Amino acid sequence: MGLLLMKIQGNSYRNSSGIEISFSEGIIDSISETQSSIDKDLFLGPGFTDIQVNGYGGIDYNEIQSDPMNLAGISRLLYQEGVTTHFPTIITNDAEQISKLIHQIVSLRKGDELSRMSIEGLHIEGPFISPIDGPRGAHPKEFVRPPDWSLVQKWQNESKGLIKMITLSPEWENSNSFIERCVDYGILVSIGHTNATHQQILDAVSAGARLSTHLGNGMHPILARHPNYLWSQLSQDLLGASIIADGFHLPAEVIQVFQKVKNEKLLLVSDSVSLAGMPAGDYKLHIGGEVTLTREGKLHLTSNPSILAGSASNIRSGVSFLVKNKLTLLPEAWEMASVRPEKLLNPGHKIFEEGAIADLILCRMSENGELQVIKTIKHGREVYSA
Repeated sequence: MGLLLMKIQGNSYRNSSGIEISFSEGIIDSISETQSSIDKDLFLGPGFTDIQVNGYGGIDYNEIQSDPMNLAGISRLLYQEGVTTHFPTIITNDAEQISKLIHQIVSLRKGDELSRMSIEGLHIEGPFISPIDGPRGAHPKEFVRPPDWSLVQKWQNESKGLIKMITLSPEWENSNSFIERCVDYGILVSIGHTNATHQQILDAVSAGARLSTHLGNGMHPILARHPNYLWSQLSQDLLGASIIADGFHLPAEVIQVFQKVKNEKLLLVSDSVSLAGMPAGDYKLHIGGEVTLTREGKLHLTSNPSILAGSASNIRSGVSFLVKNKLTLLPEAWEMASVRPEKLLNPGHKIFEEGAIADLILCRMSENGELQVIKTIKHGREVYSA
């Protein structure tokens, strides 16, 4: 994947090694050898999968809309960034409010084809997280609660089976049985916003937890040297980890350490809020209050620039950040944003091979090291062209 490719004719692309890929009816039907030269500045690979999207372009999945179709703009804006699949992420809230937010996403997918193609599942981040200041992050404390399987069953029924991922803290007494239930029903459990002990994290992994949500964030600003929940999660080989690579949430050297420990189980998310993709300026959020978005893309509390108010980035920018800072080469960065999250949530899916769905993006690397999306193809259909 991450091959040097360009468009030749129709639905055919070719790379500098003489490999050509063709697709029809939304499916990759051949990958064969040829002998023609191509433009080596172009890259073609699988589309990005972002499993943590709270909102984008001024639109918020965590706000009730006057019309659910107002949310349709998110998929279209993300197609421009090479994101062919994303998971709307609903954070901690009142149980009935979460039900309403789920219903409007179901309505969105029913009424808008591009959103239906793009949204493969839902990520519920909370309310089963730590109530402690620091680990809880910006999640409203009044709605934090212990894991409740009957509530998840209700939400899953309302979502028509769309819930594919839950972020929780295993510090709650009934966490292990809850995790086992989720696993039995095909829901990925990720540890995040946690104040769990080392043993509680070990028990959660034994029960089936397989990921850490935005590792290194949603934590106390100051931790004990050891033990602490960061070391505990890093130590578990069965746990993968998602990270936000926007240059603000994690220093480059921390990402380097995470890479060495997690290897092929490290993946990118944006964790974007509604202000991602918006112009710099001062804004007011329903969670976070008065915030400032800088020209550099940092989103912070207006009253305290040292406190982040969420991510205003996207996963394409995360790929560029890794490459520009020499944290990894483009093929691996691309894989962290595409193959790894997609296979984690859909382990049976073929990706970028014969018989796979043609979710592809054609990109160019700019002189300043930014990956630029030229075309986005979803299910074999061109959904964006620069």
